[in-house]
Amino acid sequence: MTPLPKLVQIPSEIAAVADYESFARERMTAQAWAYLAGGAADELTLRDNRAAFECLRLQSRVLEDLTDGHTRLQLCGLDLDYPILLAPVAFQKLAHPDGELASVLGASAMKAGMVVSTQASVSLEAIAQAAQTPLWFQLYIQPDRDFTLDLVRRVEAAGYKALVVTVDAPVNGMRNREQRAGFVLPEGVEAVNLRGMRSLPPSVAQPGASPLFGSPLLAHAPTWTDLEWLQSLTRLPVLVKGVMAPADAMRAVEQGIAGVIVSNHGGRTLDGLPATLDVLPSVVRAVGGKLPVLLDGGIQRGTDIFKALALGASAVLVGRPYVHGLATAGAVGVAHVLHLLRAELEVAMALTGCPALDAIDASRLWRPAGQ
Repeated sequence: MTPLPKLVQIPSEIAAVADYESFARERMTAQAWAYLAGGAADELTLRDNRAAFECLRLQSRVLEDLTDGHTRLQLCGLDLDYPILLAPVAFQKLAHPDGELASVLGASAMKAGMVVSTQASVSLEAIAQAAQTPLWFQLYIQPDRDFTLDLVRRVEAAGYKALVVTVDAPVNGMRNREQRAGFVLPEGVEAVNLRGMRSLPPSVAQPGASPLFGSPLLAHAPTWTDLEWLQSLTRLPVLVKGVMAPADAMRAVEQGIAGVIVSNHGGRTLDGLPATLDVLPSVVRAVGGKLPVLLDGGIQRGTDIFKALALGASAVLVGRPYVHGLATAGAVGVAHVLHLLRAELEVAMALTGCPALDAIDASRLWRPAGQ
């Protein structure tokens, strides 16, 4: 069993999750930073994800009984101590030499769930062996469906507890910051779990021809039928990540999906999408309590998590903040980010009179008179 990281002193300058960003940037190449920090096109959605939380205010409540307060919850068959999971982030060796192994050690130290990316830079089996906390696996359905099935069987054999199928990126977004930085994966960093997969033939657009439509990539893009095929082949709960429309959430309910994750891919696919927090209430209404709704995008504070829960989320996924912790201090940095977020969430709960997660609702959000 891999030992948990030893606690070390965190620099006194780091008092909040956002403080890690500048430390992380100093420790990463300009190209790696452009990949991990950037968004699509003009990065409007990337900024809006954050701005949506900043525009929402809380309603304090006083003299409530906070005896036996806790943040425990059940989610897709898991008993979790608090509603924060590490989001899937690809190629974490760009941030730290230990990559996903350091992240899973930090998550294990804090008893937080982790969603491992298909494009992890460490094998899914090695991550599972190091884990002392529940793992989910984020899956891109590959053009080679036989390879996809083999990958799912590896996930099951390694003990992962759920599949999180990302559905909002059949093609990559136009990530101009990466292009300007000249980003390419450095030697020694690759999607190791995709080794051996048959690749699509290269597609070279001719002058005047469509750059995308008619390409093999779109011809092999997954559909609801492929998702149904996947559900029929695995015993694991299947969640769908990338839901932004109520109609898609309703379709997920009809198809027996275990949960949906409101996500715009951290602003990295289609620029101009709304913030996930703004979309969340409509998705929650659409599913009508028939399955859990999770959210990612823009979270930097425990109060952000509180706001998401108040609008109907069951839990949240955090991405860039823990990667900043990873780049700065490895496993200890990841653990510290989780600690800060959980501590801020509990303070927010206490000061709004919420002894447990089920007490957090829209009444704890401040609305101007007349709204």
